[in-house]
Amino acid sequence: MNSLTLPDIAAQATAQSTALDWVGMCGIALPLQLNGQRLHAVADAGVSLDDPQARGIHMSRLYLALEHLEATELTPASLRALLQVFLDSHAGLSQAAHVTLRFDHLLKRPALISPHAGWKHYPTEIHARMIHGVFHVELFVEIAYSSTCPCSAALARQLIQERFIARFGTTTNLQHGQIVEWLGTSEGIVATPHSQRSLARVKVRLADEARTFPLPGLIDRLEKALGTAVQTAVKRADEQAFALANGQNPMFCEDAARRLHSALSGTGGLQGFHLRVEHAESLHAHDAVAESQWRW
Repeated sequence: MNSLTLPDIAAQATAQSTALDWVGMCGIALPLQLNGQRLHAVADAGVSLDDPQARGIHMSRLYLALEHLEATELTPASLRALLQVFLDSHAGLSQAAHVTLRFDHLLKRPALISPHAGWKHYPTEIHARMIHGVFHVELFVEIAYSSTCPCSAALARQLIQERFIARFGTTTNLQHGQIVEWLGTSEGIVATPHSQRSLARVKVRLADEARTFPLPGLIDRLEKALGTAVQTAVKRADEQAFALANGQNPMFCEDAARRLHSALSGTGGLQGFHLRVEHAESLHAHDAVAESQWRW
């Protein structure tokens, strides 16, 4: 049996004296527990290489340390502990550690009117870093919603008015039933405003005292501010209610960004945020985009 010590090439000195900001691994499969859910996540893990003479880091130590997240609820404290393990295992080499977790967070959402419900997934990322002993954690979530163009809505109403005048002229003795019947025909509602599926991409920096990742509450707050989050289970009554919500919440991308900014400004436990909304235009071949931030 070979008794020779296995070579540690990473511990050897390099001929090039350059420190590196980040060295690690990306795309590591990892099961997680969060808010009572068992999730399949993908992790990126790394540390800085501050010793310019060192050939490399010990990537296997980072990989094995990630196992600590499998059997416990994911919290800011558990990520802080993980990053400390990263640094302790690279004492003398690294002063900064980073981990990113990407997964779909599932929430069961009730229908607007009917007694049904369905599951909805929210692409989510958690970014944690520790640099010179200072810990920060950021949360990213993506929310899909519908946006009806206010300009298109106004133009559609004008066309309906013109069609009404063309049909009834200056008649003053119209009966209530005539008008109701006309409004229910394709001749009456001759134009409808255009709307599009839109995305809100929100990043928040959690306060130092945060004990949990407040994903459900944050998502609820953002969807309430928008008013037209996309639905899951839908019957005709729900579709009608969604049409009503769109009609009552026409939004340019600027409107959506301001709504979300206001909602986040009133959320406790945040040190900063950045948001970006993207309206995938159904009129144009390009998208409409707006961004806003606070202390980012």
